[in-house]
Amino acid sequence: MKKILFALPLAFAIGSSQAADIVDTAKSAGSFNTLIAAVQAAGLVDTLKGPGPFTVFAPTDAAFAKIPKAKLDALLKDKAALTKVLTYHVVPGTVMAADVKPGMVKTVEGSSFKVSAKGGKVSVDKAQVVKTDIAADNGVIHVIDSVIMPK
Repeated sequence: MKKILFALPLAFAIGSSQAADIVDTAKSAGSFNTLIAAVQAAGLVDTLKGPGPFTVFAPTDAAFAKIPKAKLDALLKDKAALTKVLTYHVVPGTVMAADVKPGMVKTVEGSSFKVSAKGGKVSVDKAQVVKTDIAADNGVIHVIDSVIMPK
């Protein structure tokens, strides 16, 4: 019995010292359920759990709610289009808020989006960045208030 009691704190300490990957970090936040469902539907979970590093501009559930339901449902069923949209939200490497500069930024999807800074507010395409620098062990998440679409 003493061995079991001794092992529990040790196991807890080991488990809690590990940082979470992008997917697990987003899941634990609780406000990215639609994003996680989309990542699963597109088959991108293993990629975003991979070594990275990745910078993800993550739309919240409220951001996805801005898309008309029929359009969102259709997008979730079209794996190729969904993959294109989701990878448009990802930039290779770890880009912390202090390192973000206005201009065009190339995405994993292949095209670029525009980063703007005005009055202390940063936007990506037309989405506002509402929270920055949520660290994961394979990158960083910046929260945005709208889903951005590749051109």
